[in-house]
Amino acid sequence: MAAKKRASVTDTTTKPEPEKPKPETNQTDPLIRPAKFFTISKFFLVFSIPYFFLILSYYKIEHDLKKSILINAVISCVGFFITVSLIPVASKYVSRRNLFGYDINKKGTPDGSIKVPESLGIVVGIVFLVLTILFQYFNFTADSNWLVEYNAALASICFMILLGFVDDVLDVPWRVKLVLPSIAALPLLMAYAGHTTIIIPKPLAPYVGFDILDLGWIYKLYMGLLAVFCTNSINIHAGLNGLEVGQTVVISCAILIHNIVQIGGSSDFEYKQAHAFSIYLIQPLLATSLALLSFNWYPSSVFVGDTYTYFAGMTMAVAGILGHFSETLLIFFAPQVLNFLLSLPQLAGIIPCPRHRLPRFDPKSGLLTGTNDGTLVNLFLRQFGRKTEKSLCILLLIFQALCCGFCFLLRWFLTGWYK
Repeated sequence: MAAKKRASVTDTTTKPEPEKPKPETNQTDPLIRPAKFFTISKFFLVFSIPYFFLILSYYKIEHDLKKSILINAVISCVGFFITVSLIPVASKYVSRRNLFGYDINKKGTPDGSIKVPESLGIVVGIVFLVLTILFQYFNFTADSNWLVEYNAALASICFMILLGFVDDVLDVPWRVKLVLPSIAALPLLMAYAGHTTIIIPKPLAPYVGFDILDLGWIYKLYMGLLAVFCTNSINIHAGLNGLEVGQTVVISCAILIHNIVQIGGSSDFEYKQAHAFSIYLIQPLLATSLALLSFNWYPSSVFVGDTYTYFAGMTMAVAGILGHFSETLLIFFAPQVLNFLLSLPQLAGIIPCPRHRLPRFDPKSGLLTGTNDGTLVNLFLRQFGRKTEKSLCILLLIFQALCCGFCFLLRWFLTGWYK
């Protein structure tokens, strides 16, 4: 304006030249840190080498079954790179719609005032659905017995992604959150055509009088409750950069190893197909989750939101139910079970429950201190002392891996005696 005024004073016969329009800039667009490929690649190599060794060399798996697993793995790898490329783009759009948050565990530092894009789990969920739908072309025929359950599983997962995103946008109360997974599990429960029987443990069989018990509708009720637990347990065990996605990655790896071991050690083709069915869902989940983890690992560039935690929990629940290893899945979820039991008094309203049950952050030292809130995160800080957010997350993920390892040891020890 000053330049224009000076021009009008010196020359009143000519109009000032209009200013050239400046390129529009959107100040709300976040600055996304580059994906942490080196961190993710180290983890992927540690898992992929023994995993593909079991598939390609150690076990003699039927050619068609092995081919389907490898095709699914290739499609999942493609999905990893697609997810990595889409997350920065989606971050701009969610930020423009004011879907962002502040990192409470960095409050009082420069990183604590940065707007972090939220609900990026929607990208993972969409890519996952596209991958799993395209995989049907390579594996299932129109008359396949598994196709109905496969599509029902995808319907439940899709429903959970939608409800999770609604929760992120509308901030649904906790009581409603417990109901949402029950609604999302309905397509799976209605289409489930598998057995509803359980094998009585050998030590109890002489007292019961039979080896197999048909639970009927009670088994379907159990499947619905398992879906509710898995989705909410991932959502509750959270609050650190990389923890939500990290625990999903660790459990997914354990599920894949378990499925391959069961396929390689069984002669029942239908039993093998059930575990292969689980692999078809978990491999895309692992690949897309690793892509998200490359941005969500400390220091996080994006937040996953309830969209991801609900989606991941439902996917693993569906894989465990249709893969017929729900008991093993619950042992994989041992840290989440412990965290739920610790949280129960506050979730039930017996003890006052704050909105964020996070540890206290000291901006001077950069360390977290545990509070009296009933979470596994605070319990670890009370037991092991103050830690940085990154080191605490790594410790919790190591504990998750140890629980999964204990599950394999327990299955090996009880094989032939318990069942």
